[in-house]
Amino acid sequence: MTQDFDIVVVGAGMVGAALATGLGQNGFRVALVDKQTAPRYDPEAPPDIRVSALSSGSERYLQQLGAWPEIMALRATVYRRLAVWDETRHPLSALIPRKPTEVVFDATLLAASHLGHIVENRITQQALWQCAANQPSVTLMPGTGVTALNNGDDRATVTLENGDTLSCQLVIGADGGQSRLRELAGIGVTRDQYAQQAMVISARYGGPVEDITWQAFHPSGPRAFLPLHSAGPAHPGESWASLVWYDSPEELARLKALDNEALILAIQRGFPDDLPRLTHIDTRASFPIARQHAKHYHNGRVVLVGDAAHTINPLAGQGVNLGFQDAACLQSMIREAQRAGGDLAHPLWLSRYEQQRRPANRRMMLAMDAFYHLFSNRIPPVHLLRNLGLGAARALPFARNRVARYAMGIDEELPAMLKQITARLPGLKQL
Repeated sequence: MTQDFDIVVVGAGMVGAALATGLGQNGFRVALVDKQTAPRYDPEAPPDIRVSALSSGSERYLQQLGAWPEIMALRATVYRRLAVWDETRHPLSALIPRKPTEVVFDATLLAASHLGHIVENRITQQALWQCAANQPSVTLMPGTGVTALNNGDDRATVTLENGDTLSCQLVIGADGGQSRLRELAGIGVTRDQYAQQAMVISARYGGPVEDITWQAFHPSGPRAFLPLHSAGPAHPGESWASLVWYDSPEELARLKALDNEALILAIQRGFPDDLPRLTHIDTRASFPIARQHAKHYHNGRVVLVGDAAHTINPLAGQGVNLGFQDAACLQSMIREAQRAGGDLAHPLWLSRYEQQRRPANRRMMLAMDAFYHLFSNRIPPVHLLRNLGLGAARALPFARNRVARYAMGIDEELPAMLKQITARLPGLKQL
């Protein structure tokens, strides 16, 4: 049996569920398909190892969808400051001590109440699934994936693993970096694998919940601290945090093989002194990181959003924020197509979506690459250059705050100086 919809969204992660919710609020008949079943939140369980730093711009979007109050009612940790510095040990370090080059972004200097929130992915996803389910025109189809696509001239047909067939005007691929829909639509990608991998650790530390997140840059990659919520009455005086350690696959394999006590010692030795005293490790996981960009964002009646269209170095946690920006932009274009009384998959609207989002995503990808290459080496002149750059950022608060406002989603335009830098970076045309 074939079911008819206006739009089929493949992938009900954070970005796909958000877009399906927004389209449902606009009155479109939407099918939301995902191989996974509904996420479950247990308030007594340790935090999800997957967390995201949601910017103010993402918060506004989630507020519009009605998901933000639900997220705040579950678990979210505000951060008001973000610090970055170079932790490389080198003879030149004696000439440039850390503090003059430490850059701190502070919400109070941006006339903002906070910079963002650290939220577990499953909490954001659960809130968005609930919002989608509350829309009468949205049909959730969990526990089944896509096996075939007919990208027709007049309509598209999607065949599911459970045997159902869905017919629609537009198919949206939101099924992640290894997108099956992108493959079925014949859309290729450019991909660069980084030498580093990232290990994420959920841990408890002694002390109250902190309001600062920081990254210390080492030649082997950054090491980051993201504050989470209080550990509660079961562990009085303790709080949860998510730690990120970038390094070679070999080093991370060695660290993952350690027992919890030995890993805590390795972390306390390997992280800066700013790291609070750890008391317990709950879970750990490592994953490869890559920069990937779809050669096209749309083909026929298929259009891509989020990680299906682009993945970036998770250095500053901008991946899901870019995905939410994709979703908001595409939703706007689909509404315009509806107002014009035309086909939802008309190339005019899908091309406008790509024309808006590809340059913005590409600039952020290249900015993260610039940080990656600038900090992942021990060459003395480069070491000096990056410390001078951090010192300049500290000394020029106007420029620093412009960058922060862009990253937070307060300003929609990247500062002109950074636009010029990223435009000159090699590899721009390949992205």
